[in-house]
Amino acid sequence: MNTKTITYRAVLITVRDMERARWFYEELLGQTVEHDFGEDVSYHGGFALHDAAHFAALLEEGTGYVEEQRPGCPGMELYFECEDLEQLARRLRREEIRFVHEIREQPWAQHVMRVKDPDGWIVEIGEPMPAVVRRLAESGLDAATIARRTSLPDTAVSAMLVRFRHTQEQLF
Repeated sequence: MNTKTITYRAVLITVRDMERARWFYEELLGQTVEHDFGEDVSYHGGFALHDAAHFAALLEEGTGYVEEQRPGCPGMELYFECEDLEQLARRLRREEIRFVHEIREQPWAQHVMRVKDPDGWIVEIGEPMPAVVRRLAESGLDAATIARRTSLPDTAVSAMLVRFRHTQEQLF
């Protein structure tokens, strides 16, 4: 496997009070929102906030696993992207890396898996959103449906589809 295809993207921290956390980062520290998905807000510069309760429900499907680690707040995770999640998952299993969960589809259609690093921090590895858009388009969905399904802006989906179609045309 070519590890150069694994790209670090962001640190995600969970917060108990999204409104207060946004006030701190945006008003006090002057950070600029890149994407606002309600329970998940990403900022220019490579970090994101995620509502703790929502995040906990994504892990172990709400079983309380993360509550045992840090009551009331699941903590943080490092986020990476990789085009070939299946190949990477096989490698991680061979290395006996502990999985928080196997590859699964998130509510915004992205396929992700979460594992523990040697110190126990959660590491999420997801398919890049352009790959999500491509996968959904290849399944027959139109741009407007993809935008609704992924919560991405229409303009972002359209730009990703244009790049994808241009690349496909160059192959022939």
